[in-house]
Amino acid sequence: MKTGTDAILLGVWTDVSDVKKALDIGSGSGIISLFIAARSEASITAIEIDSDSVIESNSNFESSRFNDRMRALKIDFESYSTSTDSKFDLIVSNPPFFTDDLHSPDERKTRTRHTESLSFRQLCKGVSLILNTNGKFTVVLPYSQYEEFCSVARDNKLYIFKELLIFPRRGAEPNRINIEFRKYKSSSIEKEYFIIREENNKFTDQYREKLDNYYTSIPPE
Repeated sequence: MKTGTDAILLGVWTDVSDVKKALDIGSGSGIISLFIAARSEASITAIEIDSDSVIESNSNFESSRFNDRMRALKIDFESYSTSTDSKFDLIVSNPPFFTDDLHSPDERKTRTRHTESLSFRQLCKGVSLILNTNGKFTVVLPYSQYEEFCSVARDNKLYIFKELLIFPRRGAEPNRINIEFRKYKSSSIEKEYFIIREENNKFTDQYREKLDNYYTSIPPE
C-alpha cells in the first residue's frame, strides 16, 4: 500500500509526550508506528487485518533502530480490543473511511479503505475500552465525516481535545482533519490549520518545516 500524506501528517502531529505504550490500528506499512517510535520511547503494537501488510510492517520495524520496542500483529481491532489486557497511553489510527465510493477490484484496497472492515462505532467503542484514563486517541478523517465521527465518539465518552484542519491547497476548502480525543472534556479545543500546497502547487513553507526532518528530500512541486 502507498504511504500517503494522511498517515505522515498524523504521525508527525500526534502528541507523544508521556507515552509509554502505544497502539496503531490498521498499520499498513507501519509508517505511523515508525513516526511514533522516532519521536518517543514508547513500546508500540501495530495491528492489521491484511497479511501482506503485517509482513511489511514487521520487515520495516526490524530494519529500524527501534526494532526492540515494535511489533505488528494480524488481528481485527474488534477482536483485539475485547481480548487484550493491555491499556494504552496513545491509540492512533488512519482508519478506513470510504462509505459510499465504488469498491476497488483490488480486495486488499477495499478492505483497507472501506468502513465495512471497521466501522466508526466499532473503532470508538474499542478505543474507549482500552485507552488509559489520561490517554490520547488520534485519528485522521475526511473533513466531510467530521460531524458523524465526533457524534459516535461522544456516544463512547471520547471528547475532542485538539484538531488540525488540513487544506490541500491555499484557497481551497479543507479535505482532511486530524483530531485528538481524550476521555474527559476540555474547557476549550485547541485548533490548528495546515496548508499543504500553495496555489502554484508548490509545497508551502509550513509543510517543509513540519516534514523536513522526515524526508530525504522534499521536491519543489
